[in-house]
Amino acid sequence: MDSQTPPNADDPLHGYYMEDLEVGMTAVYGRTIAEGDVSLFAGLCGDDNPLHVHEEFASRSRFEGRIVHGAHTASLISAVLGTRMPGPGAIYLSQNTRFKAPVRIGDTVNVCATVTEIDRGRNRATISTVCNVGETVVIDGEATVWVPSRDRGESGNGSGR
Repeated sequence: MDSQTPPNADDPLHGYYMEDLEVGMTAVYGRTIAEGDVSLFAGLCGDDNPLHVHEEFASRSRFEGRIVHGAHTASLISAVLGTRMPGPGAIYLSQNTRFKAPVRIGDTVNVCATVTEIDRGRNRATISTVCNVGETVVIDGEATVWVPSRDRGESGNGSGR
């Protein structure tokens, strides 16, 4: 089942409800990382490590040039979970992340999230998360999200945690 179709025509601002999820459902998100994105992220989080913001320093590193913050790349996973699937109303509970390769300014990162397990009793879904640049896996991991239930009249306000 492709999650690119709006899940709830009666409430287009809401994402999938727990009852809508099935193991194997997948959603994707892609973004090309621009110079300004790296500068803004460094300013926002306070991580001005010269590997990210200083070309001369970074060119002498093992990466031979600047790399994008790992946390910046990992934050794209949140974009999938919060806007695509499960989408608005879901709450991100945890993320296991393994950084496999660097991302560089100008790279397009494609994130794929796939439901691997559903715990309807606790309104939780386990989701495999993989970020690629081309054919290269740059991050893989697993997220746990709380998903509201239509049957219980929940709207993503944190109940059920």
